[in-house]
Amino acid sequence: MTQVVLRHIDLSYQSVPVLRDVNLTVEAGQFCVFIGPSGCGKSSLLRLIAGLENPTGGSIALDGAIINHVAPAERNLAMVFQNYALYPHMSVYDNMAFGLQRKGLPRVDIDRRVAEASRILQLDALLARKPGALSGGQRQRVAIGRAIVKQPKVFLFDEPLSNLDASLRAQTRLEIARLHRDLHSASMIYVTHDQVEAMTLADQVVLLRPAAEPGGGSSVAQAGSPLDLYHHPANLFAARFMGSPTMNLLPATVLAPDTGAVALRVLGQRCAAGVEPHGLEAGQPVTIGIRPEHIELGSGPWRGTVVHVEALGEHCHVHVCHDDRSPPLIAKTVDETVRMGDMLPFDFPAQTIHLFDASGQAHRRLRTR
Repeated sequence: MTQVVLRHIDLSYQSVPVLRDVNLTVEAGQFCVFIGPSGCGKSSLLRLIAGLENPTGGSIALDGAIINHVAPAERNLAMVFQNYALYPHMSVYDNMAFGLQRKGLPRVDIDRRVAEASRILQLDALLARKPGALSGGQRQRVAIGRAIVKQPKVFLFDEPLSNLDASLRAQTRLEIARLHRDLHSASMIYVTHDQVEAMTLADQVVLLRPAAEPGGGSSVAQAGSPLDLYHHPANLFAARFMGSPTMNLLPATVLAPDTGAVALRVLGQRCAAGVEPHGLEAGQPVTIGIRPEHIELGSGPWRGTVVHVEALGEHCHVHVCHDDRSPPLIAKTVDETVRMGDMLPFDFPAQTIHLFDASGQAHRRLRTR
């Protein structure tokens, strides 16, 4: 198990910033997921760790040793790419064994490593086949097996499931989670654009934002456990990104920063938010956020017209328009009787409201979880 430490990492291409002041620690044995919008530098950061790119500034360390100038082949890392990168003329066995053969390992050691990886990934019956005779999920497992046999310090995954269909993604996601357990909690760093993968696989989620995002600062918008990012976004960027549908955001004004429940005016009505009042002043403009599942339909001081209903079986996404000046709110409900055109009351429970200041930073909520 290996600790990966990034300090003040910058990356630019021809003076165009890609990554800015990335400070991050991936603990030994941790499953860390990089997520963010297209162009935020997720894969670039992974390639820096692998040694396929050189940082413009900052340091990368494995177990305390700086590796900025260590060749990729000498870092003892294994990378699994999005496009499998298998040799089409070679069998599954030969694809997995090739790197070990190049290193000159004895045949008995190669056979043992390939057999162990094949057992973990359930590839035993496929070792004689060539990639063209495999499904997409099987090919991805071969690519993962090729990484396993190297017995690396850290596994690096660059969107390994993006070429698979939905059912195969779900199946392979479970296999990767099981792999992490079977390999005695090997350190893994994983890039994805899929929030489900991030939420279900990660011990630590690192949310990256584009370097050109207004406000400057680090490319790391927030890092923490999956549920911490979801329930306690540190800023408006994290609030907008995490969750599908996204968090509802509304302008508000502070009426009274009382201890335990800050009084606000939102959409012409008074409400309370369960946030710490420190630093808030009466009359201060803020932004409040509330997750779709936390909006209570059927009671409350606000009323709105249902303008769209997305019936998804286990629940519905109800789009409610309060007035012509405000964008529709999205509420999540299990009530299948809601219809377009209905006029419904709704409420924002105080303990579920997020509050962001004018700079977009979250005001600390009173944690109830």
